[in-house]
Amino acid sequence: MNHHMAELLASILIVGIALQWIGWRLKIPALILLIAAGFIMGPVTGWLNPSEDFGELLQPMIALSVAVILFEGGLSLRWHELKQNSRVIYRLITWSVLLTFAFGSLSVHYLIGVSWPVSLIFGAIIIVTGPTVIMPLLKQANLKKGPSSLLRWEGIVNDPIGALLVVLIYGYYVRTENETLALGVFIGLAISLVVSLVLSVSLGLFIARSFRKGLVPEYLKSPLILVAVLLVYTLANKVQSEAGLLATTILGITLANQNLKTLHELKRFKEYVTILLVSSTFIVLTADIDPEIIKHLQWQSWLVLALVIFIFRPLAVYLSTIGTDISKQERALLAWIAPRGIVAASVAGLFGSELSKIGYADAELLLPMVFALIIMTVLLHGLTIGWLARKLNLASIHPDGIMIVGAADWSTRLAVELQKNDIPVMLIDTQWAQLESARMQNIPIHYGEVLSERTEEVLELAHFTKLVAVTPNEAYNTLICSLFAPELGKRNVYELRWSNVDKLSDESVNKPSEAIGGDRLFIDGVDDEYFKKTYAEGWTFKSTPLTEEYTLDDYLNSNPESTKLICLITKAGFVNFYPWDQNIEPEDIAILMSYVPPQTDTKKINSGER
Repeated sequence: MNHHMAELLASILIVGIALQWIGWRLKIPALILLIAAGFIMGPVTGWLNPSEDFGELLQPMIALSVAVILFEGGLSLRWHELKQNSRVIYRLITWSVLLTFAFGSLSVHYLIGVSWPVSLIFGAIIIVTGPTVIMPLLKQANLKKGPSSLLRWEGIVNDPIGALLVVLIYGYYVRTENETLALGVFIGLAISLVVSLVLSVSLGLFIARSFRKGLVPEYLKSPLILVAVLLVYTLANKVQSEAGLLATTILGITLANQNLKTLHELKRFKEYVTILLVSSTFIVLTADIDPEIIKHLQWQSWLVLALVIFIFRPLAVYLSTIGTDISKQERALLAWIAPRGIVAASVAGLFGSELSKIGYADAELLLPMVFALIIMTVLLHGLTIGWLARKLNLASIHPDGIMIVGAADWSTRLAVELQKNDIPVMLIDTQWAQLESARMQNIPIHYGEVLSERTEEVLELAHFTKLVAVTPNEAYNTLICSLFAPELGKRNVYELRWSNVDKLSDESVNKPSEAIGGDRLFIDGVDDEYFKKTYAEGWTFKSTPLTEEYTLDDYLNSNPESTKLICLITKAGFVNFYPWDQNIEPEDIAILMSYVPPQTDTKKINSGER
């Protein structure tokens, strides 16, 4: 079927982003939906036939997409994480890689009976645990920093290592059989590593220096980085095939650790690009699979896949981490979580067909086996990581955690009240004396600048889903919310209303733009000065459980008019600050928190007050 190329590309992008949104809403791995969409758009309906539609451009498109994806993954790797877990990370990217490679290769060769070239390439492919799958799963599971950094480093570093091994093994069997396989692979890896390090580190340092000296305008920084990724990839591949994947990963790690002022913007731009690339590439790769091949997989193939998931991975992690200080819980999580992603799919698709062309007929098993492994691991690991992490006490059991920036007397009391209702809370301030009351009441605190990189290093930020900025400096509150909004979501960062907003017209130059900062807390006139004044007069925070007998309307009708609504906690454990989402059903509210005066008043709350 012939299609207009513009319609074809548009449909891939539209479906990909739509499924990313659906996955987010349903809290399931989007990769599952993308794979299903690829089968529907390809083999089922015939709308998409990548090999015919894109022809010779298909493999370069996939290769460049993978390079950008690995670079974006490298941007998330920080040296402080490596320093904290260096021994375990080293074992995971060396001994665990070798064990997984050996187990996979031997099982395919002896259980299925395929040739050694195909067996070795399969063993190399299953090494990868891609960041395209790992990163969304880590966010979904709300993991602690320790196991999260281990899985992230393993997935991002092992991706190019696995791809390189495949290339070197393929090159040996195609071009060089006059030297031992081990020696050829070792030399190839050494060349790739040296070339990637020299090229990527030097270019990364040059780019960082150029940015610091102002030699590149802001609007060109992100495009320049993208071009640098493509340049590094192509140059490294000129020296050693597929060394470009390792080079782009190293370039990302180099830039991530240069303390660039624009790094947040660069990471956000690359994340947007990566989402588009992951969505479209997975659909294209899946659409190119002949479902009849998967149907023809024998029971021996399914046995190997089961061994890879249930035996080889746990055994490789256990053996490689003997003697390290990793806990039993972290080892159990690492032993189970190893989803395969886009690099495994693209490498299998490329080298499966190449091996078939040169006479290895059993290479046709590579792509269906790898895609079956991808589907199985994404389903099994994606649907169980949250449950397992909570069982092992490696993740927060609460759906919401609150960071409160600004430790005034009243905000400390708010933190106490939230903690009473089993809401994880962290009080942050740059003044040690301001945190004394919180320390005395066993409230978790952080003494330091919330905007510093040190904060990211020492805090378990993954456990916090909302931020409330309540310092006396209104502009500072807006700055904090603006910087945390991309990570937490615009609707999950809050700041006190500016004290002068009520006195200003909409056209006033002093009024903060709604496009920056976070959602405004509470009603007009309720600012830092209001809380300081009323708290000194004896006002306090009160939590009221709501039931079928005592509803929200009952509460509004039985409390003083001066009472201020603060937040509600749903039965599922989510926190919504006032003014809250109008879509919340009253029957879903478990607890209502309010700010009440010291004496009872018979007047009623004006429930329409905002």
